[in-house]
Amino acid sequence: MRVLEGGSTVKATSRRGFTLFQLLVVIALLAILLGLLLPAVAKTRERAARLQSVNNLKQLGLGVHSWHDTYQKTPPGRDANGFSTAAHLLPYLEQANVYSQIDFKKPVGDKANDRARRAVIKTFLNPLDPVPSVRPDAGATNYLFCAGAKPALVKNDGLFCQDSELTFSKITNGDGLSNTVMAVETLKGDGGTKPVDVRRQHVALKKDALDGLKDEAGVQEFKDGTGIAGDRCGSWMDGGFLQGTFTATRKINDPRPDVNCAGAGGLSGPRTLIAGTNALYGDGTVRFLRQNLAPEVLKALATWNGGEEIKGVD
Repeated sequence: MRVLEGGSTVKATSRRGFTLFQLLVVIALLAILLGLLLPAVAKTRERAARLQSVNNLKQLGLGVHSWHDTYQKTPPGRDANGFSTAAHLLPYLEQANVYSQIDFKKPVGDKANDRARRAVIKTFLNPLDPVPSVRPDAGATNYLFCAGAKPALVKNDGLFCQDSELTFSKITNGDGLSNTVMAVETLKGDGGTKPVDVRRQHVALKKDALDGLKDEAGVQEFKDGTGIAGDRCGSWMDGGFLQGTFTATRKINDPRPDVNCAGAGGLSGPRTLIAGTNALYGDGTVRFLRQNLAPEVLKALATWNGGEEIKGVD
């Protein structure tokens, strides 16, 4: 009992807290609920990231078609000064401000283009790739345009090779826009110079290695740790091999390393963290290519006038 002022009394009540056992039970229940919730949240985020990457590819497709409507031809995979398809598409990707900062009359590596080169453009980045950038002086990309099924960028058989200019009418008379790949999503390099992961590092060779380049090129070099480069997709502005373009000369997630012959071409295939890659087709659709897709099918999709029968694609 408590005695109040004036002599009146009230009955005191005791306040009980959690016992240690009860507290432990509550913590355990919260841990279980959190354990059930986190995978669901992770899956939701991954699904959203995949959808964002698909949307990025669709935006690139719309950009190509808008360019074609304007100039009656496709943009080059790599132009005479080394600029990429992505650089030419900027005005059609709501990036006219960055586009206006580029001097296309000077080489891609000229100091005049430093400011634009550093721009980070979300449309060029796949949120599923945890590597944000490759080099401090350039905005990276996760999307490479297809130069064809042969190693060299020059006179290749894809939509975006060296100085390429095609009209859609030629493509529809060939394999057709719906059977020709424009671009794929891939992983960036991590800047490493040691042979850790063929998805991030590749083998750099001299330009003259393109002559007679064989399928097993780069395998021994990767084992020996010689000529290792981790700069793939380092600059969206650069149309060079493994910067803005690729050739379908390796299968998806091939265990053999990609080979870059001084930016003029080489051996490559899409690299991903999952068992396949999203691909942008000439008609603007985006479809998933499974990792077990036969190499000859990938090569057939990479050409616009090969006349191959394409099977095994979803």
